[in-house]
Amino acid sequence: MEEDLVSIIVPVYNSEKFMNETIKTVKEQTYKNWELLLINDCSIDNSKKVIEEYENKDKRIKLINLENNSGAAIARNTGIEQAKGKYIAFLDADDLWNKEKLEKQIKFMQEKYCAFSFTGYEFADENGKGNGKIVNVPEKINYKQALKNTTIWTSTVVFDVDKLGKELIQMPNVKRGQDTATWWKVLKQIDSAYGINEVLSYYRRTNDSLSANKLKALKRTWNLYRNVEHLNVFYSFYNFCWYCFNAIKRRI
Repeated sequence: MEEDLVSIIVPVYNSEKFMNETIKTVKEQTYKNWELLLINDCSIDNSKKVIEEYENKDKRIKLINLENNSGAAIARNTGIEQAKGKYIAFLDADDLWNKEKLEKQIKFMQEKYCAFSFTGYEFADENGKGNGKIVNVPEKINYKQALKNTTIWTSTVVFDVDKLGKELIQMPNVKRGQDTATWWKVLKQIDSAYGINEVLSYYRRTNDSLSANKLKALKRTWNLYRNVEHLNVFYSFYNFCWYCFNAIKRRI
């Protein structure tokens, strides 16, 4: 395992529309010691072709094709298994990064000697332009706090594999919310995750994104409390109320 190599994992499913921008946002990073693992989850558009063109020009870019359409959790877990880096970063196929994102975050993790970090982010429109709605994040967050506040966005997360191991960061195979369930799983094993309260990622909200449907988001979170975390109904309701309050606050 190469020291300080960052493995960036991107699940890809019919993401041709955003693929050039996604790869560009990684290639423009000021931190250059990375590998980009793009896991093609049986896309039926030209995502694979676009990735292959970049792969042929940059040895740091690697296309991994799944045999069956398996969902984001399996795609990310496949990337985790094949990652060679000391650090693992997640990036969704339609999100973008600030050019200094990795440089600042890796330096921050080394200074804090932390295993799990995340950053602030800004909502963006379909063209990737920030709309001014910024999500501020706490200096640190523990498991119980994270149950009440799902402020950690996937494309901001970096894990230190040396400290956590790959097994712990494998995502549960649930249709929605596998990323949040993973943060909770990791936080049960460590004291806290540490936040950088600076906009280093851009969360593009498209009309057809899973997270755009608010009712589905509510059902997803409740399902995580009851069927993944196995919390009793009273503690689930307590956390759910806080989750709703914090979710509304993020969007004001």
